[in-house]
Amino acid sequence: MKINITENAQQYLSGKGVDNKHVFLALDDGSSKFSKLGGSCAIGNKFQLVVSPAADTDYTDSIENNADLELTSSKEEETYLGSGLSLDYKMGLLKLSDNSGVLDGAVSVQQYEPKDVQDKASMKKDMQELGNKIC
Repeated sequence: MKINITENAQQYLSGKGVDNKHVFLALDDGSSKFSKLGGSCAIGNKFQLVVSPAADTDYTDSIENNADLELTSSKEEETYLGSGLSLDYKMGLLKLSDNSGVLDGAVSVQQYEPKDVQDKASMKKDMQELGNKIC
């Protein structure tokens, strides 16, 4: 898989501490371990970039890119990603698109520390509260 990261997006990401870190292109629809969103209205159309100091065994599919990022994804995300992937930054938002059109017009960037793992009950509560606000 390959993605073009525009100059504007590269500049934005450099301010988010992505240098020399692992960056995971992850779904943010409640289906990934990094997502707090939940609800059927977000399935497959919400993504996030998760920045971590360590690799993750679930995110091992390398994404070739022109920004020299250690960018990976998992098999679950590949279902929603087509050819001609592009990440752009305009008007304060990161936009992920492919040849079919815009996949997510507001990709978030999250810092992740492995010690930040919440217990399942706390995570479920957070997902329910956030899900009620967006769906």
